[in-house]
Parts: sequence; structure tokens; C-alpha cells
Amino acid sequence: MFTKKATKDIATPENVKPPPSHTHGEAVGAIGGEVVGAIVGSMAGPPGAIAGMVIGAAAGAMVGKIIDEEEERKSFLDGELDEEIGVTSGELGAPDLAHPPEVRGAYSAASVGAAESAERQPAEGPLEDVDE
Repeated sequence: MFTKKATKDIATPENVKPPPSHTHGEAVGAIGGEVVGAIVGSMAGPPGAIAGMVIGAAAGAMVGKIIDEEEERKSFLDGELDEEIGVTSGELGAPDLAHPPEVRGAYSAASVGAAESAERQPAEGPLEDVDE
């Protein structure tokens, strides 16, 4: 379904493992469904346990396949997002970005390094003295 992978030649550190290329949801779902089906079907005796195993394995495999497809879709979309924001292209945190110009030119006092005056009251009002 989502077979296109976002790939880029980048250097990967040795201690970072790549994400798995596939998941085992279908097999795990089939085994889990088989076990649950056998337990539930055992109430009807040995034929019920066998039927429960078959039906449970089929249902679990279908659910597992859906999980696999969703994981593949998620991986594909994560790869696209990584490419778009610059994770895989080496532009994440690039210092020479073209930022839009400021509209008002009004910077906050803290951002320009101005010290707060002790005479000014904070916008939230005076601080309460907890000891009193």
C-alpha cells in the first residue's frame, strides 16, 4: 500500500539502530487469535477448541495485517515529515534560515537583555507574602 520510502544518503551514528523494515503483526495476531480461540472454544469440547483455533488464527491474522499496514503507513508518513522538516536532509537547526521580517519591531524586555526594575510591579499584581 505505502511502499515508497523516503530515503536519503546520510551518515548514521554507529550507536543508532535503524527502524525495523517490517513488523510481525500478522504472525503475532494469528498466534494470539489461535490461543484465545482455543481457550474460548474449549468450552464446547475438543471440536470447539479446534474450531476456535482456526477461527481465532484467521481473525488474528486479519487484525495483525491491519496493524502491519498501519505501521507501514505511519513509517512512511514519518519519513515524509522528517524530509519536510529537514531531519534527513541535514537542514534541521540550520543557522541561515530566511525568517519573515518582524511586523511591529517590538521586542520583549527580557529578549533584549534589559533588567527588570524593582520599582515596577509585575503585570500579575503584587506577590503575596506567604509567611504572614
